[in-house]
Amino acid sequence: MDKVLTPPEQFGNVEKGLYRSDMLSPPHLPFIKNLKLKTILLLSPEVPTRSVSNFLEENNIKLVHLGIKVWKPTPGWQPVSEELIKDGLEMVLDAENYPILVMCTSGIHETGTFIGCLRKLQNWNFTSIMVEYRSFAGNKARYVNEQFIELFDMDLITLPRNLPSWFIEQRKLLQQEEKEGLDEEQIYLRQE
Repeated sequence: MDKVLTPPEQFGNVEKGLYRSDMLSPPHLPFIKNLKLKTILLLSPEVPTRSVSNFLEENNIKLVHLGIKVWKPTPGWQPVSEELIKDGLEMVLDAENYPILVMCTSGIHETGTFIGCLRKLQNWNFTSIMVEYRSFAGNKARYVNEQFIELFDMDLITLPRNLPSWFIEQRKLLQQEEKEGLDEEQIYLRQE
């Protein structure tokens, strides 16, 4: 009989080779093994269980525990630190780390905020970012997370040299759309 694969409750495919999730537990490991991950980026300070840590080691999956490295109480209203999002985005935008899974304890708060900031970097409109954020967060959505995404400064991000192919392709499409938009505007102006 085939083994049933059980994804984590908050699992999702973000882009080619980039996934999101809540904290892994033993029932999820056969599913996770099929992803052939190279890296897991953990955004919350909690430590994985021993069985999950052993699984990562046995499968040569590098755990980058950013949540413990840069975790500190955030000033004022911020739900996460800008440093956590900046460092995480630069890691996710480096193709050397692929395939990669981004996760936090709930898969909602740090991960949702993180993915929202990634979408902002991808030039998604804010409404689309919120639809995705709320589809994962459900009734656990937090206004402060949404506000953080809206106000996050994209200029903090330094793009790595080895960008993932999905990011390069999207940037080319955006540049092409901008160029075509300018061409249409020039045609319109000439007609007047």
